[in-house]
Amino acid sequence: MKVISDLHIHGKYSRATSKELTIPNLEKYARMKGLNLLGTGDFTHPKWNTELKKDLVFDDGILKTATGFCFIPQTEISLIYTDSGKGRRIHHVILAPDLETADQITETFKKRGRVDYDGRPIFKIKSPELVEMMHSISDKIEIIPAHIWTPWFGMLGSMSGFDSLKECFQEKSSKIHAIETGLSSDPAMNWRIKELDNRSILSFSDLHSFWPWRIGRECTILDLKKLNYASVLNAIRNQEIKETIEFFPEEGKYHYDGHRNCNVVMSPKETEKHKGICPACKKPLTKGVAYRVEKLADREEGCKPKNAKPFKRLIPLSEIIAGRLGVGVATQKVWKVYHDLQKLGNEIEILLEIPKEKLLKAVDEKLADLIIRNREQKIKIQPGYDGLYGKPIFNNTAVKKEVKPKKQAGLNQYC
Repeated sequence: MKVISDLHIHGKYSRATSKELTIPNLEKYARMKGLNLLGTGDFTHPKWNTELKKDLVFDDGILKTATGFCFIPQTEISLIYTDSGKGRRIHHVILAPDLETADQITETFKKRGRVDYDGRPIFKIKSPELVEMMHSISDKIEIIPAHIWTPWFGMLGSMSGFDSLKECFQEKSSKIHAIETGLSSDPAMNWRIKELDNRSILSFSDLHSFWPWRIGRECTILDLKKLNYASVLNAIRNQEIKETIEFFPEEGKYHYDGHRNCNVVMSPKETEKHKGICPACKKPLTKGVAYRVEKLADREEGCKPKNAKPFKRLIPLSEIIAGRLGVGVATQKVWKVYHDLQKLGNEIEILLEIPKEKLLKAVDEKLADLIIRNREQKIKIQPGYDGLYGKPIFNNTAVKKEVKPKKQAGLNQYC
């Protein structure tokens, strides 16, 4: 069974999230996207937890809606603490086998702080202690370091305080079976870190709204005999991921270095030339994922471990349509074309499988060409930095020009 999963999302009680985030909306847009498994998001929040219990039932090892769409109990927490004399800030995704276990997790957290003010609560708990706390409840609970390269709250981010998974989790490192790439990195960038070879490399959306340009913008594909929590957990723990679908890392908000207030953006080499200082305000630059990977990598770019799983980079369909039409992504013009294309299949099928001759039955040739060029990795991206998303370049010149994808030399050469 092919399972296309997005297991890092948020509910409507998290900060900066859509207030229309509901289970019915999540199911509706997940089906439009082509997903068949979601995380619940934010099960620690009491109001969201109540909605989960109202809309979902536990059936045959998985949470289901009345129409049979599947969810796994999931939340994200923020840990802010001091360790070895350094301030640490890190986010983790937590998966639970059922809502009863999720409730036990919440009760445990409530002994250390509040859970009702935000869907992603903050605790002064060290990462090794978190693992011990969770596994004292159930060894079926999975802890996944979230968006590990994000500067401010990623395990290997420039501001997190850690330079390795071992440093973060210490004696509990063996209990960490997977990492999440985040929007600003892809598996090839993570392959450069030897320490990650024995962990599953997962990709999820970290959505704050249900729109199709958010939900499933990154997702993980599994091949399971049966869809239930045990089979998903087994796949994660035993590196049995089939493949991932990725954002172009350049489109992520922290790929390059810079200062958005100064309108300064730099590649890692440029940052080195400027010694990490913004030429405009003379303050330290926010160093992005590309820079951080270069600093921590113990392999050359292009090195591919023997157990590496395949991946595909994709720009969301709504962005492609908006680029073709020259309008905003949430406009009625984009929605009309999007719904016309849905007659051919879900979004992932349209982006990856539907041949051009069928696309032309629903859209004009220029848009069909853009969809194919996206599939072939031939659209340039203006890199994101310091909290600003990168921008695909859809003008006529960029579309017509044969653009090579980001350097992939040696990806077929095992290291």
